[in-house]
Amino acid sequence: MKTGGELIVEALAANQVERLFCVPGESYLAVLDALYDTGIGVTVCRAEGGAAMMAEAWGKLTGKPGICFVTRGPGATNASPGIHIARQDSTPLILFIGQVQRDAREREAFQEVEYRRFFADTAKWVAEIDDARRIPEFVTRAFSVATSGRPGPVVLALPEDMLTDKVEAVAAQGWQPVETGPSPACIEKLADLLQGATKPFMILGGSRWSEHAVRSITRFAEKWHLPVGCSFRRQMLFDHLHPNYAGDVGIGINPALATRVKEADVLLLVGGRFGEMPSSGYTLIDSPYPKQTLIHVYPDADELGRVYRPSLAINSAPDTFAEAVEHLAPPSHINWPGEAETAHESYLAWSTPPKIGPGKVAMGLIMSYLESVLPEDAIMTNGAGNYATWLHRFHRFRRFGTQAAPTSGSMGYGLPAAVAAKQLNPERMVICFAGDGCFLMNGQDFATAVKYGLPIIVLVINNNIYGTIRMHQEREYPGRVSATDLTNPDFAMLARAYGGHGETVAATEEFEGAWQRAVESGKPAIIEIQLDPEAITPARTLSDIRNKRP
Repeated sequence: MKTGGELIVEALAANQVERLFCVPGESYLAVLDALYDTGIGVTVCRAEGGAAMMAEAWGKLTGKPGICFVTRGPGATNASPGIHIARQDSTPLILFIGQVQRDAREREAFQEVEYRRFFADTAKWVAEIDDARRIPEFVTRAFSVATSGRPGPVVLALPEDMLTDKVEAVAAQGWQPVETGPSPACIEKLADLLQGATKPFMILGGSRWSEHAVRSITRFAEKWHLPVGCSFRRQMLFDHLHPNYAGDVGIGINPALATRVKEADVLLLVGGRFGEMPSSGYTLIDSPYPKQTLIHVYPDADELGRVYRPSLAINSAPDTFAEAVEHLAPPSHINWPGEAETAHESYLAWSTPPKIGPGKVAMGLIMSYLESVLPEDAIMTNGAGNYATWLHRFHRFRRFGTQAAPTSGSMGYGLPAAVAAKQLNPERMVICFAGDGCFLMNGQDFATAVKYGLPIIVLVINNNIYGTIRMHQEREYPGRVSATDLTNPDFAMLARAYGGHGETVAATEEFEGAWQRAVESGKPAIIEIQLDPEAITPARTLSDIRNKRP
């Protein structure tokens, strides 16, 4: 006889869960008690939104479901941003929610929420476990649903009294991943379409990748001399200094790269949906009928043909597709000589930071310094905002597993993601980029980094405004500033108040010393970079936008 709480924890262990993220609540005390006797790591967070984002980052970096526990009502609703991120980013995640006791359901009891309705549009599956004997069944199914096809979030509600029931139940077993692969006929047709091309282009995106798959797809690109782009915030899928790399297909795309995608005669899209952001608002590929010959490779058949009707649809996970094409023999004659080299030269020019800018801080020079000192395996995290342009455009990702960023464009993600990344990879450097507005959305979880001794380095690019919104505001309503100014704390002092290391950079030449001291401190660190609000993008100032200057 075991309690429901014990069965939950046993099911997690059977599915090889190493760590979970939580904010404790009285609605699942039985689970917390059962965790006391296990080796599963527990990261206690300061807000449910941060906990869910940590779990999402864990899922993004491992390919296995990130696990998050929160209490009922406000605990669950506070966690909802993490569910939305996991949905749009196709990340496996399981959110367990303590629920009111069963005999109080449908009475609007204290903190009661009907989670099937609340999460209906954002989760892949939402269920409530009413019978403790079915816990192994529900949890194993949750792992399967979260990882199969297009990965995504699952929500399981756990009535408080169900968790204390003592029952006999079958022993939980681990889930079996469901793999999809291309047929020989699909690979043969792909080869035929590519052989007839003169301007082919390959775009890598989505989830369900592995280091092995990245190596395999790289060898395929080399053999076929294909220029390769990475979808929005999926840049770790191809080495940026590889001669076939053409750049990231995302927000603020290199105009030359946008033209290349539009003019491609064969476009091979592997792993991604090619949604609004990477498609530049659905302008790079016409919907529903692309001008390009589109070959779309995706692990979920429901997404193939949903927005774009492909010439060839291949229902396959990236891993199995990459393995299938790795040794595919190229034609004896390539119809597109030099295309990859030209695309890479354009990328190198586009990704070289500017040396000057308005104000005393030149972010381009700071990025150049970081590129000279960061190890290739450093993990970069960020949330959303114009500040992220400096990272996405000028940092050259070299290895798989070095990026955790929300394709959903969620603010407040970078810091929680950095905490999870450092717990997953304690031997590697983890750097979080955050704007001042972005950081303060989940800044309280800097305390979590301090609690667990995680020496992440947070670069807070502070311009005292909601920069992206101000940019749009100045473009649409020039000179009419409303609701975009911010008042901020001393971020370096805030870091020290939490028990971390703090630095302030008010001029470019101060950054190198501040960086070195932060690294040598061995503590979680915040480096506040005081950026002039005029430096709204690498190429344009707010005045340029306000006055309609290109």
